[in-house]
Amino acid sequence: MIKRLGLLLGVLVSCCTFAAEHGVKVVNPDRFHLEAGDLSLGLSQDWRQPLPKVTRALIIVHGRLRNAQTYLQSGIDAAEHAGVGGSTLVIAPQFLNQVDVKRNHLDKEVLRWKGNDWMAGEASTGPGQISSYGALDQIIKHLGNRKLFPALKEIVVAGHSGGGQVVQRFALTGHDHPLLNAEGIRLRYVVANPSSYAYFSPQRPVTFDIANCPGFNDWKYGMQNLPDYVGDRGAQQLEQDYVSRDITYLLGQQDTDPNHPALDKSCEAETQGAYRLMRGHNYFDYIKQRHPQLGHRLVEVPGVGHDGDKMFTSPEGEKVLFTQ
Repeated sequence: MIKRLGLLLGVLVSCCTFAAEHGVKVVNPDRFHLEAGDLSLGLSQDWRQPLPKVTRALIIVHGRLRNAQTYLQSGIDAAEHAGVGGSTLVIAPQFLNQVDVKRNHLDKEVLRWKGNDWMAGEASTGPGQISSYGALDQIIKHLGNRKLFPALKEIVVAGHSGGGQVVQRFALTGHDHPLLNAEGIRLRYVVANPSSYAYFSPQRPVTFDIANCPGFNDWKYGMQNLPDYVGDRGAQQLEQDYVSRDITYLLGQQDTDPNHPALDKSCEAETQGAYRLMRGHNYFDYIKQRHPQLGHRLVEVPGVGHDGDKMFTSPEGEKVLFTQ
């Protein structure tokens, strides 16, 4: 059993390393044209034509492996199992990097980022510049087009692992969408099993020596050196916006391995707890302490560790994605 577990962990490490160094094997077939370039996109339905039966859009964000098609399929499977496949449009953006573009011989108009900078909301390196969060804004803006989505009632932005990091920071820094409010379209966020969270103050749940971790409060772990996407908004305004938003933290009860190969083990992340389940609870407690009337929710998924597909297709995951 131990030998088998070691083999599985070795495979995961190899996959992560391969994706980082050699690029993704599968690139989304669709493109979303933006002023800065074309975003690689996976879609469960053709959104270029009116979709009068769609009442919910699920934007599902991949992790650091950038395997958007895997997450697209998880979203489709979850919607089908929940009985809402026909009324749900699943959208899986793919934040490619320079290695991906080279490996797959993609044209020069496809957006790409440096390494994993997309996780922190940094700007693309080509062909033009747009924050990964700004790209999500553009997807949301497109969904507000009533000519294409006349029955849309809800947009859910969900991500697991590295994608969970993206969604948590996007919920924190994201721009307002007054068109959605005017059209009565609800916007929700589902943050699943991220390695870390962005804190609003220097307070951390784990005691540490600041001299040995001077960047603990830098973005993406804190409010220092915020990305350009934030603009002139300060930490106080960001916190007010964040606590007012509809956010669910979805945590696997078995995501408790402090040595998981994909876990962020930097000193900045270690100040938040030993493993993902602990870090999620610590952050939720931190926000609740600062805002006792907080409307955010924390939901645990029994029997599931660090597995995006099992998280989103679980009964708890489906309820969070499609009925809350």
